[in-house]
Amino acid sequence: MRKHLPPGVPLPAFVLLVMSLAVVIGPLLFPPSYDLPAALTYSPPTLAHPCGTDLNGRDLLLRILNGGRISLLVGICGASISLLIGTTYGLVAGSARGSIDNSMMRLVDILYSVPRLIFILIFINAFNERLQVAANNQGWEWLVGSSRLVILILSLGVIEWLTMARIVRGQTLTLQERSYVAAARVLGEGYWTILWRHLLPNLAGIVLVYLTLAIPSVIIDEAFLSFLGLGVQAPQSSWGSLLSEGAASINPLRSAWWMLLFPSIALLTTLLALYSLGDAMRRSIGGKGH
Repeated sequence: MRKHLPPGVPLPAFVLLVMSLAVVIGPLLFPPSYDLPAALTYSPPTLAHPCGTDLNGRDLLLRILNGGRISLLVGICGASISLLIGTTYGLVAGSARGSIDNSMMRLVDILYSVPRLIFILIFINAFNERLQVAANNQGWEWLVGSSRLVILILSLGVIEWLTMARIVRGQTLTLQERSYVAAARVLGEGYWTILWRHLLPNLAGIVLVYLTLAIPSVIIDEAFLSFLGLGVQAPQSSWGSLLSEGAASINPLRSAWWMLLFPSIALLTTLLALYSLGDAMRRSIGGKGH
């Protein structure tokens, strides 16, 4: 099977598989006490705590794995939302053509000019409390504590679809000139049937490539917001919030370098693997196109 994989795909795919299994299964292997405050604060890496401990004496490796769950969840869900919106929007715009296409793409241009950070902050402030009240009325306790995370995922997904819409729209304009689309029109197939049965399947490759590139983009946005204290809030943590804690732990009085180093390694390794996988798939699709 290896010969069917594009060059450069196996290694980043393996790294992502290992990282995903680590963040999903890894925390289950730690004793519960490692996630509780202890007297051993700011302990450097040891055999008992390979990545050291934090300000409250909690095991940093366990916190990195738990933070990876949040970061990957935000990345995958946010990118999936942007994929759904961008693909649908681009398909409709590219197939409609004319004034409808022009109007829809002008809206994309306008949205591109909106500052992303301001949009996310407005989105969180406008809907976070309302979602908490609604969840509390319904008795959904899990949503009350995770409302900010849900709003963050939705807001990141809503702002990341613009590039996908442009890509899909351009590919749709090209595919509409193909003979099988013309044949479908001659056979009397409807607009939506042509859209979902003939155009969308032929966009699957480019859509998959974009997904692998959108996930790290969403993860970076979340990490940046959490680093500034605007994203994931305690008691939840992500790689971005762990980096913020690590940066705060390095000062003239104390240099807990492990607090910054190990979360950085986890974040950079994941982002590099995702970008490498997406780039390898993009080059493979581009090569087939020739």
